[in-house]
Amino acid sequence: MQSTKRRWTAAIPLLASFLFGSSMLVAPAFGGGKSEKDPDQIGNRNVSGKVNFYSIEKEIALGKSLAQDVERQAKIVDDPVIAEYVNRVGQNLVRNSDAKVPFTIKVVDSEDVNAFALPGGFFFVNSGLILKADTEAELAGVMAHEIAHVAARHGTRQATRGELAQLSTIPLIFVGGWAGYGARQAVSILLPVGFLAFSRGFESEADMLGLQYMYKTGYDPGAFVDFFEKIQSLEKKKPGTVAKVFSTHPPTDDRITAAQKNIQDLLKERPEYVVTTSEFNDVKARLAMLHNRRKVDEKDLSRPQLKKKPGTGQSSDDPKDTSKSDDDDRPTLKRRQ
Repeated sequence: MQSTKRRWTAAIPLLASFLFGSSMLVAPAFGGGKSEKDPDQIGNRNVSGKVNFYSIEKEIALGKSLAQDVERQAKIVDDPVIAEYVNRVGQNLVRNSDAKVPFTIKVVDSEDVNAFALPGGFFFVNSGLILKADTEAELAGVMAHEIAHVAARHGTRQATRGELAQLSTIPLIFVGGWAGYGARQAVSILLPVGFLAFSRGFESEADMLGLQYMYKTGYDPGAFVDFFEKIQSLEKKKPGTVAKVFSTHPPTDDRITAAQKNIQDLLKERPEYVVTTSEFNDVKARLAMLHNRRKVDEKDLSRPQLKKKPGTGQSSDDPKDTSKSDDDDRPTLKRRQ
Protein backbone atom coordinates (compact mmCIF):
# COMPACT_ATOMS: atom_id res chain seq x y z
CA MET A 1 0.00 0.00 0.00
CA GLN A 2 2.83 2.36 0.91
CA SER A 3 4.50 1.50 -2.41
CA THR A 4 1.38 2.42 -4.37
CA LYS A 5 1.10 5.70 -2.45
CA ARG A 6 4.68 6.60 -3.30
CA ARG A 7 4.00 5.92 -7.00
CA TRP A 8 1.03 8.27 -6.98
CA THR A 9 2.98 10.93 -5.10
CA ALA A 10 5.75 10.82 -7.71
CA ALA A 11 3.26 10.95 -10.56
CA ILE A 12 1.16 13.88 -9.31
CA PRO A 13 3.45 16.69 -10.58
CA LEU A 14 3.70 15.07 -14.01
CA LEU A 15 -0.04 14.46 -14.17
CA ALA A 16 -0.71 18.05 -13.13
CA SER A 17 1.53 19.34 -15.89
CA PHE A 18 -0.49 17.30 -18.37
CA LEU A 19 -3.90 18.34 -17.08
CA PHE A 20 -3.23 22.01 -16.35
CA GLY A 21 -0.11 22.91 -18.33
CA SER A 22 -0.76 21.18 -21.63
CA SER A 23 -0.59 24.51 -23.43
CA MET A 24 3.17 24.30 -23.31
CA LEU A 25 3.00 21.10 -25.34
CA VAL A 26 1.37 22.73 -28.31
CA ALA A 27 3.36 25.96 -28.18
CA PRO A 28 6.06 26.30 -30.83
CA ALA A 29 9.68 25.91 -29.84
CA PHE A 30 10.33 29.55 -30.63
CA GLY A 31 9.36 31.95 -27.90
CA GLY A 32 8.66 34.69 -30.41
CA GLY A 33 11.76 36.75 -29.61
CA LYS A 34 13.54 38.41 -32.49
CA SER A 35 16.84 36.63 -31.83
CA GLU A 36 15.14 33.24 -31.83
CA LYS A 37 13.94 33.78 -35.39
CA ASP A 38 17.09 35.49 -36.58
CA PRO A 39 19.12 33.32 -39.01
CA ASP A 40 22.27 34.99 -37.67
CA GLN A 41 21.59 33.28 -34.32
CA ILE A 42 21.48 29.77 -35.79
CA GLY A 43 23.44 27.42 -33.56
CA ASN A 44 23.06 29.67 -30.50
CA ARG A 45 19.36 29.17 -29.83
CA ASN A 46 17.02 26.47 -28.58
CA VAL A 47 14.59 25.19 -31.19
CA SER A 48 13.98 21.79 -29.62
CA GLY A 49 11.25 22.68 -27.14
CA LYS A 50 11.15 22.28 -23.37
CA VAL A 51 9.36 18.96 -22.79
CA ASN A 52 11.02 15.76 -23.97
CA PHE A 53 11.18 12.40 -22.18
CA TYR A 54 14.11 11.32 -24.35
CA SER A 55 17.70 12.32 -23.66
CA ILE A 56 19.93 13.09 -26.64
CA GLU A 57 21.76 9.80 -26.04
CA LYS A 58 18.51 7.83 -26.02
CA GLU A 59 17.33 9.63 -29.15
CA ILE A 60 20.52 8.73 -31.02
CA ALA A 61 20.26 5.09 -29.93
CA LEU A 62 16.63 4.98 -31.04
CA GLY A 63 17.44 6.51 -34.43
CA LYS A 64 20.32 4.10 -34.95
CA SER A 65 18.06 1.14 -34.31
CA LEU A 66 15.42 2.42 -36.71
CA ALA A 67 18.08 3.19 -39.33
CA GLN A 68 19.32 -0.39 -39.16
CA ASP A 69 15.76 -1.55 -39.88
CA VAL A 70 15.63 0.76 -42.90
CA GLU A 71 18.93 -0.54 -44.26
CA ARG A 72 17.78 -4.13 -43.90
CA GLN A 73 14.74 -3.38 -46.04
CA ALA A 74 16.08 -0.83 -48.54
CA LYS A 75 18.84 -0.90 -51.12
CA ILE A 76 21.50 1.70 -50.36
CA VAL A 77 23.27 3.36 -53.29
CA ASP A 78 26.95 2.50 -52.81
CA ASP A 79 28.27 4.47 -55.78
CA PRO A 80 31.06 6.52 -54.14
CA VAL A 81 30.57 9.63 -56.33
CA ILE A 82 26.83 9.86 -55.63
CA ALA A 83 27.10 8.97 -51.93
CA GLU A 84 29.93 11.47 -51.31
CA TYR A 85 28.16 14.30 -53.10
CA VAL A 86 24.82 13.89 -51.30
CA ASN A 87 26.58 13.52 -47.96
CA ARG A 88 28.61 16.69 -48.59
CA VAL A 89 25.53 18.74 -49.51
CA GLY A 90 23.75 17.47 -46.39
CA GLN A 91 26.68 17.99 -44.00
CA ASN A 92 27.08 21.56 -45.26
CA LEU A 93 23.44 22.21 -44.37
CA VAL A 94 23.90 20.54 -40.97
CA ARG A 95 26.82 22.85 -40.17
CA ASN A 96 24.52 25.78 -40.80
CA SER A 97 21.67 24.43 -38.66
CA ASP A 98 20.69 24.19 -35.00
CA ALA A 99 21.28 20.43 -34.91
CA LYS A 100 23.13 19.14 -31.85
CA VAL A 101 23.77 15.62 -33.15
CA PRO A 102 26.07 14.24 -35.87
CA PHE A 103 24.37 13.18 -39.11
CA THR A 104 24.70 9.97 -41.08
CA ILE A 105 23.39 10.54 -44.61
CA LYS A 106 22.76 7.78 -47.16
CA VAL A 107 21.05 7.49 -50.54
CA VAL A 108 18.30 4.92 -51.01
CA ASP A 109 17.85 3.35 -54.44
CA SER A 110 14.18 4.17 -54.90
CA GLU A 111 12.24 6.03 -57.59
CA ASP A 112 9.88 7.48 -54.97
CA VAL A 113 10.44 11.23 -54.66
CA ASN A 114 11.09 11.42 -50.94
CA ALA A 115 13.56 11.91 -48.11
CA PHE A 116 13.24 11.26 -44.38
CA ALA A 117 15.33 11.83 -41.28
CA LEU A 118 15.06 9.66 -38.19
CA PRO A 119 15.65 10.87 -34.63
CA GLY A 120 19.32 11.29 -33.77
CA GLY A 121 20.48 12.37 -37.23
CA PHE A 122 20.03 9.29 -39.43
CA PHE A 123 19.04 10.70 -42.79
CA PHE A 124 17.96 8.91 -45.99
CA VAL A 125 17.56 10.57 -49.41
CA ASN A 126 15.78 8.68 -52.17
CA SER A 127 17.47 8.70 -55.57
CA GLY A 128 14.06 9.63 -57.04
CA LEU A 129 14.23 12.96 -55.23
CA ILE A 130 17.56 13.81 -56.83
CA LEU A 131 16.25 12.87 -60.27
CA LYS A 132 13.11 14.99 -59.85
CA ALA A 133 14.96 18.10 -58.62
CA ASP A 134 16.06 20.50 -61.34
CA THR A 135 18.71 22.28 -59.29
CA GLU A 136 20.96 21.68 -56.31
CA ALA A 137 19.04 24.36 -54.40
CA GLU A 138 15.79 22.39 -54.81
CA LEU A 139 17.48 19.27 -53.45
CA ALA A 140 19.01 21.30 -50.60
CA GLY A 141 15.61 22.75 -49.70
CA VAL A 142 14.06 19.33 -49.13
CA MET A 143 17.13 18.14 -47.23
CA ALA A 144 17.11 21.28 -45.06
CA HIS A 145 13.47 20.63 -44.15
CA GLU A 146 14.32 17.12 -42.93
CA ILE A 147 17.39 18.36 -41.05
CA ALA A 148 15.08 20.84 -39.31
CA HIS A 149 12.92 17.97 -38.03
CA VAL A 150 16.01 16.50 -36.35
CA ALA A 151 17.30 19.85 -35.05
CA ALA A 152 13.91 20.58 -33.44
CA ARG A 153 13.72 16.97 -32.17
CA HIS A 154 10.22 16.61 -33.59
CA GLY A 155 10.25 12.81 -33.52
CA THR A 156 10.85 12.39 -29.79
CA ARG A 157 8.85 15.51 -28.89
CA GLN A 158 5.87 14.00 -30.66
CA ALA A 159 6.46 10.68 -28.91
CA THR A 160 6.61 12.56 -25.60
CA ARG A 161 3.25 14.19 -26.32
CA GLY A 162 1.76 10.77 -26.89
CA GLU A 163 3.16 9.46 -23.64
CA LEU A 164 1.89 12.45 -21.71
CA ALA A 165 -1.53 11.88 -23.23
CA GLN A 166 -1.40 8.32 -21.94
CA LEU A 167 -1.11 9.70 -18.41
CA SER A 168 -4.83 10.46 -18.59
CA THR A 169 -5.27 6.71 -18.03
CA ILE A 170 -2.82 6.75 -15.15
CA PRO A 171 -4.84 4.39 -12.86
CA LEU A 172 -4.65 1.71 -15.55
CA ILE A 173 -0.96 2.28 -16.03
CA PHE A 174 -0.18 1.91 -12.34
CA VAL A 175 -1.97 -1.39 -12.07
CA GLY A 176 1.25 -2.81 -13.46
CA GLY A 177 3.48 -0.26 -11.77
CA TRP A 178 6.28 1.55 -13.55
CA ALA A 179 7.36 -1.71 -15.17
CA GLY A 180 4.01 -1.88 -16.94
CA TYR A 181 4.36 1.71 -18.08
CA GLY A 182 7.85 1.00 -19.35
CA ALA A 183 6.53 -1.90 -21.41
CA ARG A 184 3.93 0.35 -23.03
CA GLN A 185 6.61 2.91 -23.75
CA ALA A 186 8.82 0.26 -25.37
CA VAL A 187 5.98 -0.89 -27.60
CA SER A 188 5.32 2.66 -28.84
CA ILE A 189 8.87 3.22 -30.08
CA LEU A 190 8.70 0.17 -32.32
CA LEU A 191 6.49 2.12 -34.72
CA PRO A 192 8.76 4.25 -36.95
CA VAL A 193 5.79 5.99 -38.58
CA GLY A 194 5.22 7.75 -35.27
CA PHE A 195 8.56 9.47 -35.75
CA LEU A 196 7.83 10.53 -39.33
CA ALA A 197 4.18 11.64 -39.50
CA PHE A 198 4.41 15.02 -37.82
CA SER A 199 1.71 17.43 -36.72
CA ARG A 200 0.85 20.46 -38.83
CA GLY A 201 2.62 22.71 -36.32
CA PHE A 202 5.83 20.69 -36.52
CA GLU A 203 5.71 20.69 -40.32
CA SER A 204 5.32 24.48 -40.36
CA GLU A 205 8.22 24.83 -37.97
CA ALA A 206 10.40 22.58 -40.12
CA ASP A 207 9.49 24.65 -43.18
CA MET A 208 10.59 27.84 -41.44
CA LEU A 209 13.79 26.37 -40.02
CA GLY A 210 14.64 24.63 -43.29
CA LEU A 211 14.35 27.90 -45.19
CA GLN A 212 16.71 29.54 -42.71
CA TYR A 213 19.24 26.70 -42.95
CA MET A 214 19.41 26.74 -46.75
CA TYR A 215 19.55 30.56 -46.70
CA LYS A 216 22.50 30.55 -44.28
CA THR A 217 24.23 27.89 -46.37
CA GLY A 218 23.97 30.21 -49.36
CA TYR A 219 21.17 28.60 -51.37
CA ASP A 220 18.25 30.47 -52.90
CA PRO A 221 15.36 29.86 -50.44
CA GLY A 222 12.88 30.40 -53.26
CA ALA A 223 13.96 27.03 -54.68
CA PHE A 224 12.19 25.35 -51.75
CA VAL A 225 8.89 26.89 -52.81
CA ASP A 226 9.58 26.21 -56.49
CA PHE A 227 10.06 22.50 -55.86
CA PHE A 228 6.93 22.09 -53.77
CA GLU A 229 4.88 24.01 -56.34
CA LYS A 230 6.24 21.78 -59.09
CA ILE A 231 5.35 18.62 -57.21
CA GLN A 232 1.90 19.94 -56.35
CA SER A 233 1.24 20.91 -59.96
CA LEU A 234 2.33 17.50 -61.20
CA GLU A 235 0.00 15.75 -58.78
CA LYS A 236 -2.92 17.95 -59.85
CA LYS A 237 -2.31 17.26 -63.54
CA LYS A 238 -1.85 13.52 -63.12
CA PRO A 239 -3.37 12.36 -59.81
CA GLY A 240 -1.57 9.37 -58.43
CA THR A 241 1.67 9.87 -60.34
CA VAL A 242 3.40 11.21 -57.25
CA ALA A 243 1.09 9.81 -54.61
CA LYS A 244 4.02 8.88 -52.37
CA VAL A 245 5.73 12.23 -52.66
CA PHE A 246 6.25 13.53 -49.15
CA SER A 247 3.34 11.40 -47.96
CA THR A 248 4.01 12.45 -44.37
CA HIS A 249 3.98 16.16 -45.23
CA PRO A 250 2.11 17.05 -48.43
CA PRO A 251 2.81 20.48 -49.99
CA THR A 252 -0.47 22.26 -49.29
CA ASP A 253 -1.35 25.73 -50.54
CA ASP A 254 -1.23 27.07 -46.98
CA ARG A 255 2.30 25.80 -46.44
CA ILE A 256 3.52 27.23 -49.72
CA THR A 257 1.99 30.60 -48.86
CA ALA A 258 3.51 30.50 -45.36
CA ALA A 259 6.94 29.67 -46.81
CA GLN A 260 6.73 32.63 -49.17
CA LYS A 261 5.81 34.88 -46.24
CA ASN A 262 8.70 33.57 -44.13
CA ILE A 263 11.13 34.31 -46.95
CA GLN A 264 9.83 37.85 -47.19
CA ASP A 265 9.62 38.55 -43.44
CA LEU A 266 12.58 36.67 -41.96
CA LEU A 267 15.26 36.55 -44.64
CA LYS A 268 17.15 39.56 -45.92
CA GLU A 269 17.59 39.53 -49.66
CA ARG A 270 21.13 38.79 -50.78
CA PRO A 271 22.82 39.94 -54.00
CA GLU A 272 23.45 36.35 -55.07
CA TYR A 273 22.55 32.77 -54.16
CA VAL A 274 23.72 29.32 -55.14
CA VAL A 275 21.12 27.84 -57.46
CA THR A 276 22.87 24.83 -58.92
CA THR A 277 26.27 23.36 -59.74
CA SER A 278 27.75 21.31 -62.55
CA GLU A 279 28.43 18.60 -59.98
CA PHE A 280 24.70 18.29 -59.29
CA ASN A 281 24.08 17.79 -63.00
CA ASP A 282 26.84 15.17 -63.20
CA VAL A 283 25.49 13.24 -60.22
CA LYS A 284 21.94 13.40 -61.56
CA ALA A 285 23.11 12.03 -64.93
CA ARG A 286 25.07 9.29 -63.17
CA LEU A 287 21.98 8.31 -61.16
CA ALA A 288 19.83 8.26 -64.29
CA MET A 289 22.33 5.93 -65.93
CA LEU A 290 22.27 3.60 -62.91
CA HIS A 291 18.47 3.56 -62.92
CA ASN A 292 18.35 2.74 -66.64
CA ARG A 293 20.92 -0.01 -66.22
CA ARG A 294 18.92 -1.46 -63.34
CA LYS A 295 15.75 -1.55 -65.45
CA VAL A 296 17.57 -3.51 -68.14
CA ASP A 297 19.07 -5.91 -65.59
CA GLU A 298 15.67 -6.53 -64.03
CA LYS A 299 14.17 -7.79 -67.29
CA ASP A 300 13.54 -11.52 -67.22
CA LEU A 301 15.74 -12.83 -70.01
CA SER A 302 14.60 -16.39 -69.36
CA ARG A 303 11.12 -15.73 -70.72
CA PRO A 304 10.18 -17.47 -74.00
CA GLN A 305 10.81 -15.04 -76.85
CA LEU A 306 9.80 -15.06 -80.50
CA LYS A 307 12.65 -14.71 -82.92
CA LYS A 308 11.94 -12.42 -85.86
CA LYS A 309 13.53 -13.36 -89.13
CA PRO A 310 15.73 -10.74 -90.79
CA GLY A 311 13.95 -8.42 -93.18
CA THR A 312 10.45 -9.05 -91.87
CA GLY A 313 8.34 -8.42 -88.82
CA GLN A 314 7.18 -12.07 -88.68
CA SER A 315 8.22 -14.67 -86.16
CA SER A 316 9.23 -17.33 -88.62
CA ASP A 317 12.23 -19.43 -89.49
CA ASP A 318 11.23 -19.73 -93.15
CA PRO A 319 13.67 -17.60 -95.16
CA LYS A 320 11.36 -17.73 -98.21
CA ASP A 321 8.49 -15.97 -96.46
CA THR A 322 8.76 -12.27 -97.36
CA SER A 323 5.09 -11.38 -97.18
CA LYS A 324 5.64 -8.60 -94.58
CA SER A 325 7.78 -5.48 -94.81
CA ASP A 326 10.36 -4.29 -92.30
CA ASP A 327 8.09 -1.46 -91.14
CA ASP A 328 5.01 -3.55 -90.46
CA ASP A 329 5.16 -5.49 -87.19
CA ARG A 330 1.43 -5.54 -86.65
CA PRO A 331 -0.27 -8.94 -86.21
CA THR A 332 -2.30 -10.06 -89.24
CA LEU A 333 -5.20 -12.49 -89.71
CA LYS A 334 -4.78 -15.51 -91.93
CA ARG A 335 -7.85 -16.33 -93.99
CA ARG A 336 -9.01 -19.90 -94.38
CA GLN A 337 -9.01 -21.34 -97.90
